[in-house]
Amino acid sequence: MVAKILGLRSPNDLRRGLSDMEHQKVEKRIKYLRISDNHRPENKQKFMIEKLTQNSAFDIMFDIDNSNKIDVKTYFQNIHNIRLLYPFLPCVVVRKNNYLPIEVCDVIPEQRYMQKLDCNLTNKMTKFARQNPTIRANRIQTGLNILNYQDNRYLKQFGMEVSNDMTVVNARILPTPTIQYHQSSRKSHVRPNGGSWNLRDKKVINGAILSSWSVLAFLSYKDLPDQAIKLFMRELITTCQDTGMNISERDPPISHANPIGNIEESLKKAWLKARDKAWGVKPQLILCILPNAGSNLYAEIKRVSDTVIGVATQCVQSTHTKKPVKQYCVNICLKMNVKLGGENSFLIPEHIQFLADEPTILMGADVYHSLGYDFESSSYAALCGSVNVKASRYAASIRVQGRTEIIPDLANMVKESLKTFYQTCGLKPKKIIFYRDGVSKYQYIYVLESELTAIKEACQSLEADYRPTITFVVIQKRHRTRFFPMERKNADISGNCLPGTVVDMDITHPFEFDF
Repeated sequence: MVAKILGLRSPNDLRRGLSDMEHQKVEKRIKYLRISDNHRPENKQKFMIEKLTQNSAFDIMFDIDNSNKIDVKTYFQNIHNIRLLYPFLPCVVVRKNNYLPIEVCDVIPEQRYMQKLDCNLTNKMTKFARQNPTIRANRIQTGLNILNYQDNRYLKQFGMEVSNDMTVVNARILPTPTIQYHQSSRKSHVRPNGGSWNLRDKKVINGAILSSWSVLAFLSYKDLPDQAIKLFMRELITTCQDTGMNISERDPPISHANPIGNIEESLKKAWLKARDKAWGVKPQLILCILPNAGSNLYAEIKRVSDTVIGVATQCVQSTHTKKPVKQYCVNICLKMNVKLGGENSFLIPEHIQFLADEPTILMGADVYHSLGYDFESSSYAALCGSVNVKASRYAASIRVQGRTEIIPDLANMVKESLKTFYQTCGLKPKKIIFYRDGVSKYQYIYVLESELTAIKEACQSLEADYRPTITFVVIQKRHRTRFFPMERKNADISGNCLPGTVVDMDITHPFEFDF
């Protein structure tokens, strides 16, 4: 299993031991796994892995009696007559100060995987979950027939009946908003059709200037030559110029790096190359080209760029660099422009009247917790707030906190957001619309009481009589509701409901405002 985690051809490659990075990677994957030992067949015991030791079985010493110490390798050889094949690997820690060599541990099968799925498994899960609406409806109906609720004696005893027919509900479709681009665009007003629109001949509202940057390819020269990168960069830079950005450095330096090497060092070198090329100007962006399966690499790039060297990064997949497509380049340009402080577009005031009537700030908050059984790690609370009256630009703040759903420092985070809004546009918001994600149903009232109070405190800390109206909206992504349009005219090309479809009656909460 360890060999598979590290992508090694054979377990024999583990005889050398683990590097620091390999140790970290293995520990992250096997922590909290349930295992059984195999060195005592007549008395097998089950454990949960707490962590990996820093030292190997060869180096870990412990007291065998009051006066003698022994290492784990020798202990297993003398006491259990087992000669360890991998004495230079670390041991797993189970319970308090109990060490087991990795090779005497068997992973108990059919455990629920409690960590984030890798790129391959995520794609498989998404493919399984994404079904044609007609097929999904038929499968739901088939499942209902298998369950055969009509003959369920327990339901009958409670006087309950489950209909074989899906509930028919009324829905409405919100009017499609109009998006405003720069006036010099061939068509500055765009009304999306079916939730999508073409960006051809469109210019952003406010294009950023890019004068100091570099390219870092996490592929070898053989897999992606500099010439291929330059061809892609030529198309990307031309597209950025056409979209309204100002790229003053049209020949950024190119570097190559090992995707399983030291990512931090590679990014630092790319940062220095960009600075040197721009005569000492601090780099604004590093464009990273990733192998096609690079979710772990992506996460490490973002960690280093955000928390170590403090520079924006834009990641692209290598497949898109070999035959650059205009639409893909436009999408990359839009991301780059926002990261560099530009503004892409906004909704025309007629379609967001609630923003146009009075200065209104939109806020969104969520708390991220570690996955699985990791109850010791900190949680991260984040808040995003609009900084202009058109709600087209946002600023974020983040806090590290204990493993709780409530955001203890929300008052200060809201205060920061309100001050940024005022400093940017010179207006105090008269309305706050606050979207809160990640709250389970049984926590609604608790979170509402605590965090609504925090928002009010933030307002009154700025001015004693500052009392904007507050709308507190709780968002639930993990619902189990599926809608199927009854008429083809109310469905999109895939058979799903049209964008903007809203259901706010019949199946919603009986007395709370729910949609």
